[in-house]
Amino acid sequence: MAPSSLFLVLFLVSVSSLLFQCTVGGRRGLTALLQPQPTKLSYHKGQLLTGPISINLIWYGNFVPAQRSIVSDFVNSLSPKLTHKTSSSPSVGAWWSAMDKYYQKAYLTHLPAIRITLGRQIMDRSFSLGKRLTSDQLVRLASHGGKRRAINVVLTSEEVRVDGFCMNRCGTHGSSPKSKNGRYTYIWVGNSATQCPGQCAWPFHQPIYGPQVAPLVAPNGDVGVDGMIINLASLLVGTVTNPFGNGYFQGDKEAPLEAASACTGVYGKGAYPGYAGDLLVDSITGGSYNANGDNGRKFLLPAVVDPTTSACSTLV
Repeated sequence: MAPSSLFLVLFLVSVSSLLFQCTVGGRRGLTALLQPQPTKLSYHKGQLLTGPISINLIWYGNFVPAQRSIVSDFVNSLSPKLTHKTSSSPSVGAWWSAMDKYYQKAYLTHLPAIRITLGRQIMDRSFSLGKRLTSDQLVRLASHGGKRRAINVVLTSEEVRVDGFCMNRCGTHGSSPKSKNGRYTYIWVGNSATQCPGQCAWPFHQPIYGPQVAPLVAPNGDVGVDGMIINLASLLVGTVTNPFGNGYFQGDKEAPLEAASACTGVYGKGAYPGYAGDLLVDSITGGSYNANGDNGRKFLLPAVVDPTTSACSTLV
């Protein structure tokens, strides 16, 4: 199966085109004009991920402890009952629980979304495969994580060039072949802070296309890593609802629209191309967010298609 990718570049091209064609006016007029259409994701009868899953993080390149803690806190926030901590509403846990509807629709019974635990953290500060990676090398790095019941996440630092990065993708997900040793899924996300923040870290950076409005303040003060959280969140949703290429998606199997990528650019109510929606703002830092997580963290997470309404559903 060819891995699924995030096509944020294509979204930003559409932002430019749509806004150029619109008569300048108030936000209400734009919202009405650019009202998102329902997105019906078909279920292709394939297996979804079930049971407890360990997320293993493979850090490739230079990440400081503060950056690693942002990502770790996000992963721990997905299944808050396992962390013995609580997050105020709206929470990352509530966002993740929206996956329940996909499981119930697929299996016609109540089966809650998979429980997530933070697994191994593997450091590769020496750039063992160099600073230019192919897709095959990403898969090789992902294989260093767990072999069974795992999502192995490869995170590349801002110095690393990955084939297709910024040109047509900000991250990707896929799965290992079936084997007697088990099967795992994997995700790759790149830090776009110096390569293409206007494509892969929007709305925390001015877009490469369209009106150059002021960017939002990143909730954790790191444009690159806060952008990675958005892309990681979207790919996690795609991984659990379409892990092996025959789950929930719309369109071409080789370049599918999935549960979160179908809502690209939507983070709060009233969103339209170029406008992320009505979000919460931290009174101290000025950071924009829509979900609370562990250790007082705040995150901006993508909307997800609600399979019962075919509409993009947001926390705020």
